[in-house]
Amino acid sequence: MQEHRETLQKRLQELEQALQSPEVLQNHRKLQEVSREYNRLREILNLMDRLDQAQADLALYREMLSEAADEAERAEIQQEIDHLEQEIPRLETELRRRLLPENPEDRGNAILEIRAGTGGEEAALFARDLLKMYLKYAEKKGWKTSITELHETELGGVREAVVLIEGPGAYGHLKYESGVHRVQRVPVTESGGRIHTSSASVVVMPESEEEADIEIKPDEIRIETFRASGPGGQHVNVTDSAVRVIHLPTGIVVSVQDERSQHKNRAKALRILKARLLDRKREEERRRTAALRRTYIGTGDRSEKIRTYNFPQNRVTDHRIGFTLYALESVLEGNLDPVIEALREHEEARRLEELQKSGSDA
Repeated sequence: MQEHRETLQKRLQELEQALQSPEVLQNHRKLQEVSREYNRLREILNLMDRLDQAQADLALYREMLSEAADEAERAEIQQEIDHLEQEIPRLETELRRRLLPENPEDRGNAILEIRAGTGGEEAALFARDLLKMYLKYAEKKGWKTSITELHETELGGVREAVVLIEGPGAYGHLKYESGVHRVQRVPVTESGGRIHTSSASVVVMPESEEEADIEIKPDEIRIETFRASGPGGQHVNVTDSAVRVIHLPTGIVVSVQDERSQHKNRAKALRILKARLLDRKREEERRRTAALRRTYIGTGDRSEKIRTYNFPQNRVTDHRIGFTLYALESVLEGNLDPVIEALREHEEARRLEELQKSGSDA
């Protein structure tokens, strides 16, 4: 640990010097990168100091316990020992988590796509419930959301929705949501009271800095404008402000109509198109390299059934980690943290295990 600390301290000094460099100070993107790494390393070193202090205090209190003069003093010392014996494992776990390599994309924005699956109108109504759930979750996190594309059914269900979610850590939290979500309940369209199973698919993509490296040539896209429309006459524009961008080489189509400005809709459409192109590129790489699937919970396959929402039992089950929560209504109200934290902890534990294994094999 001491050798690791010295390596981190040396790197921290290098970053301190970099933060005073005109080259870094004049480059906004570089300044952000260096500042993020500097803050992360400083937090890790502070955590190491707290752990060292707690371990030293524990040793001291244990020594004091053996020399305590009376029961009252022994009880007071034992209370401190009990607290430290709980605190030290927590600090050790937190330190291991902080030492895991960061994925820069986890800090950024997310693009969320929801599509109704099998189950007809009930699947569309379930897709609407998922959309509301994610919008409420984003609101609780303080993230900004823009529904850039929305196709609804006559009963108010959602055939397809695309949401741009902007905020720190949006992708890092939502990346676990990609896959097939299944619902078991009595549909509003069912008169016999029978439980049906329907599904909706969710895809979450990062809005990555890598997208800046993706070049979209003007002759590769066709841009169309049309009049925006909305449910119940809401948000209907009287001008052709909505934008549809068609990427000719891949056939990807992006439609955005949430802004009243054609220019803003066009800019959002291009952002989403870049994210989809980057996602397509990575999906092809994942297929070519099957070993990369181990970096995801489950198989990483978006056709995989990841979660079931069972209304009769008030149960939400994530099949990837066998996690069950009997609080379905709360989850649909946007209280997703218990599920997402369980998934994050599972992934971190797996990564720590692989890190320790690779260290022992070296």
